[in-house]
Amino acid sequence: MADNDSAPIIIKKVNKGHGGHHGGAWKVAYADFVTAMMALFIVLWVLSQNDEVIQGVAGYFQDPIGFSNNSTQIIDGPGSGTQEVTIDVERKLREMERERLAEMGQEIVNEISSNEEFVHLANQIEIEFVDEGMRIEMVESAEHVFFQIGSSNMQPESKKILRDIGSQLAKINNLIVVEGHTDARPFVSAGEDYSNYELSADRANAARRELIAGGLHSDRVYEIRGYADKMLRDEQDPFNVVNRRISIIIKFTKNER
Repeated sequence: MADNDSAPIIIKKVNKGHGGHHGGAWKVAYADFVTAMMALFIVLWVLSQNDEVIQGVAGYFQDPIGFSNNSTQIIDGPGSGTQEVTIDVERKLREMERERLAEMGQEIVNEISSNEEFVHLANQIEIEFVDEGMRIEMVESAEHVFFQIGSSNMQPESKKILRDIGSQLAKINNLIVVEGHTDARPFVSAGEDYSNYELSADRANAARRELIAGGLHSDRVYEIRGYADKMLRDEQDPFNVVNRRISIIIKFTKNER
């Protein structure tokens, strides 16, 4: 017994801890989910804002450090940076629209030039860009006129050309303005209430009807203008036949209202 009493006592401690970590994969997945939800809410918020805020957010992501003024919109509110971005975007959109209209104008010219019935009138169809949009002008000549003299009655081939143009205009959504112009010869009629103003407006309306007959929707016609002889092509010779014309203006989208 003495030997047993003098033996050292050994105490074993058993740690009853948990069986280790369950892993962190679920945390990563949860973080991704929260990030995706936050991104979704940001997108929804941006879509509900006005153009200035949208441009400001776009400027921030283009320049997050903030060296330019484009990224200050979110913090500082509207500023010159946003205006610069907006102007740049509008300029690019205008260039794209101009190219699209120019292609359509070339198609109209090609179609008229390739049609044996209209080929002799091809050089009387002129297309150019003005501040308001793209202008298609049907200019009369000494050899070929589009209307009967002193009347809004249109020549048969003029109707066909306008219907072809109307079918092309039906492919786009821009608003259309139709103008009538005369030379400076005073209109002689039985009554005193009918002048070159009425004649030019009636001719513009006659052109509008043919454009619609060709496929252009009537709601797309924004305005009819009768200028008489107040916007001459040849100011040196107010009686020149080239002053008699129909102008079809395809308005730039920005200028539509």
